[in-house]
Amino acid sequence: MVRGGVIFIRITTWTALTAAFLVVQTGLGITATANAESAGIDNMTKYRVYQNDKALQEFSSAAGAIAYARSFAYSHVEKTADRLWIWDDFPRYKVYANGFSTAACEFKTLAEAQAFAAKQPFSQIRDLEKPGWVSAVYADYRMYQGDRTLPNWSFATLAEAKKAAAAYGNVHIIELSSNQWVWDNLSDAQEREQRDQTPVYEVHVNGGPSGALKYGFLLDAIRASAKVPGSTVSNSATNAVVYSNIPAFAVLQNGKPVKAYYGLAQALSLAKRLPGAVIESEGREWWTNVPYLTVRQSGKPLRSFHTLKAAAAYAARFRDSAVVAADGRTLWSNAKELVYLGWNGTQTTQTVLSQVRPTQGLDYDAPNWFELGSADGTMIDDSDPGLVKTLRGAGTKLTPIVHNQNDKTLTSAFLRNPEGQSRFIASLVKKLSALGAAGVNLDFEMVDGADKMLYTSFVRDLTEAAHRNKLTVSIDLPRGDVKWDIYSAYDRAKLGEIVDTVVIMAYDQHWRGSEEAGSVAQLPWAEQGIKNYLAYGVPASKLMLGIPFYVRDWTLDADGKLLSSKAITMAALPGLIKREHAAGVYDSAANQVKYTYEQDGHQHVFWAETPDTVKARVDLVKKYGLAGIAAWRLGYESPDMWTMLLRQK
Repeated sequence: MVRGGVIFIRITTWTALTAAFLVVQTGLGITATANAESAGIDNMTKYRVYQNDKALQEFSSAAGAIAYARSFAYSHVEKTADRLWIWDDFPRYKVYANGFSTAACEFKTLAEAQAFAAKQPFSQIRDLEKPGWVSAVYADYRMYQGDRTLPNWSFATLAEAKKAAAAYGNVHIIELSSNQWVWDNLSDAQEREQRDQTPVYEVHVNGGPSGALKYGFLLDAIRASAKVPGSTVSNSATNAVVYSNIPAFAVLQNGKPVKAYYGLAQALSLAKRLPGAVIESEGREWWTNVPYLTVRQSGKPLRSFHTLKAAAAYAARFRDSAVVAADGRTLWSNAKELVYLGWNGTQTTQTVLSQVRPTQGLDYDAPNWFELGSADGTMIDDSDPGLVKTLRGAGTKLTPIVHNQNDKTLTSAFLRNPEGQSRFIASLVKKLSALGAAGVNLDFEMVDGADKMLYTSFVRDLTEAAHRNKLTVSIDLPRGDVKWDIYSAYDRAKLGEIVDTVVIMAYDQHWRGSEEAGSVAQLPWAEQGIKNYLAYGVPASKLMLGIPFYVRDWTLDADGKLLSSKAITMAALPGLIKREHAAGVYDSAANQVKYTYEQDGHQHVFWAETPDTVKARVDLVKKYGLAGIAAWRLGYESPDMWTMLLRQK
């Protein structure tokens, strides 16, 4: 496209003749493509591994995905195409100790849970996929020496408590279920002696003294407290609460209090008869028949489930939903993720498949299928129905490119031919619908600035026809520069209102025809492009940031004069750096590493594009709340980068 007399080109026209010419011009070669075309489709990723709700990596086989997932706690495997739940290692049994549990107390099998529970003095085992507890041992007796007790002075039976009391004097035992003093080892003389002591035990109501007498013997104070509901007994000498007549276990149904009891046994008797019941004490959950999992939409609860598969299947019916465990962990989510689009730069099916195969998290693929053939609306069609079906099975949708051959004259004539436009739009939309494509990616470049209004009108007509057929329209536009916008054929504000997605082609800052060496896309330059589009009024939710998977290697003479340049793929950079012993220095202006090396008497320089710089571009997308990224182009990158991209979604 022409901006201020300078031509900026992103190559997307790949007819047989131009493809061969451009390969020579860019220096990328054809060997990789030829090898790629022989790759099979069976190795395409179809399964995604998650840890809780965070994507980790994708695999071509379920077995490979499961083997990898086993290395992570709380992991599961889904099919990428439809998020069908394949496998998980989420624990089924959770061990509690008097209402308290941690992630370390969760187990896959009942046998493991029982072995762990056996080592605890009081433990309860919960089956997370069923209501209630599998088994439970609770303390029902507490031993005191005077008015003091210790954490380990709790017992399941009175016999156990008495046995422990044999080693101490001045001991009494409280039965927790009745909250009564049921046994002591005090003699009559010891009781008289304690009653004759200075009274220190006082009954309190609502935190203050009840006005009743003080007592020297604790049992007398406890008996007095029993006659005052909701009271406690305090030691005025130590200010400690030594006895409580307040029921400790509250039964709730659907979050609302029903009744409170002193003992857990009585609370359980009621709770087991109530759906949605919980027993709480001291802020902890001691028993429940409420399902462990809750499906929430935008934070609001919708429904609860006992099993993960059922919860995830239900949640999938709602946007912005999540499956949340009782401990607050999100185990599954379909909240809005970043959208990843990849351009292929070719129409050849086998090449497209070889490019898509190593990707992870790729949402949309854009092969070069459609082309404006002539001003009368003739459409050149290189589509393949089988590819749509194949990629859909791997969870990737097709939004094929339609382009104008980068032909300004052809495009101008076309935009002045209403019948030709109608014919072209009808043919394109009909074919897209028949293919089962998700939409179309409009890539008309080199449009004459004088045709701005005509191009906007064409885009509107195309989008309206696409929407009538439930197809989306994305449009590729140059990064933009306020200084040159008046000369541009792209009315960004209006186009942003019309289409579904605007892709900012934030690369070719320095291109093959540049007069100076420089980065293909400095990070600050790309960020300013985002700011420009937001200033045009295009909503952030409609914007995708186009990112380069290539760099430009510049050749300079001894005086530093620019001689030539060639494109180098990201995948080829590590080998080039190693082979040429290229020296790298961080360039703060570009936020990239600048490499230099000598070859054949000439100096070479390039600004590296790496997984770190790609992540930095993704960070810009997150910073400004954009929809996602679009990569030019697939096949240029190193496959391991996709694991990072998947985890950034």
